[in-house]
Amino acid sequence: MTYQELNTTSIAALVHEFYDDVRADPELFPIFNAAIGSNWGPHLDRMVDFWSTVMLGSKSFQGNVYGKHMLLTGINKDHFVRWLSLFEAACSRLFRPEIAQEFQITARRISGSLQYGFFGSMLV
Repeated sequence: MTYQELNTTSIAALVHEFYDDVRADPELFPIFNAAIGSNWGPHLDRMVDFWSTVMLGSKSFQGNVYGKHMLLTGINKDHFVRWLSLFEAACSRLFRPEIAQEFQITARRISGSLQYGFFGSMLV
């Protein structure tokens, strides 16, 4: 299904599809599973709130994304490449091109910020 509108329902579909891809990915699953454990349901809800806040201005997300991610260990450049690849593919599958591009630009900015935190520069 291709979503023509950006709303909470379409964002939830993206979050769930993307994280299905993450859980099937041999590179990313161990990193995410170590951080999330058995709390996937609450994490998915939180990610819907995050992307709704970022893309819709809903203000439903409260938290320190940067600080939370800086606590993770074992992160490398390949994880960022794979994360962006899976996320951009999910966006392209689910949304018309203009909306997919908005998500992708935002995801690249988030990735860049986190890369600076981990590595002191943007690698991808």
